[in-house]
Amino acid sequence: MNILFEMIGYALFIGITATLFMDIYAILVLKAFNIPSLDYAIVGRWLGYFKDGVFRHDNILKTEKVKGERLLGWLAHYVIGISFAFVLILICGIEWVHTPTFWPCLLVGLLTTVAPWFIMQPAFGFGIAAAKTPNPYLSRLRSLNAHAIYGIGLYIGAILLSMLI
Repeated sequence: MNILFEMIGYALFIGITATLFMDIYAILVLKAFNIPSLDYAIVGRWLGYFKDGVFRHDNILKTEKVKGERLLGWLAHYVIGISFAFVLILICGIEWVHTPTFWPCLLVGLLTTVAPWFIMQPAFGFGIAAAKTPNPYLSRLRSLNAHAIYGIGLYIGAILLSMLI
């Protein structure tokens, strides 16, 4: 049981660090190149409709807003980031946290692209891997890039944590 709590604590630290790294990168890209990232209010809107049994939208951008959707979306963003960090620790083992390596982090980061491509984007009405968006290839590239940055953030979080423990 103590190992589970230890893993949860490590996942919290690494996941928050990685997600924050991803968000800081998104801010820098917005400021430098005027390229916006996903509006997490859309994620909150999607989740907000779950209580009504609605899991898929024709176009979530045209769906009525949900009270508190921005906060819900941001909370989900960080919970998801922490959850994927927990998966990384499960895969690599708790000992890995003491001497983290880069490649598992990048691989997990890239594999997390499965979630938006095959779950969220279709549920939003954007098609599998953003197929119904104006520029699907650019959308896919941006998703891959954001999730690679998350993977780098996982490594940074793990290195920082290894220095603290």
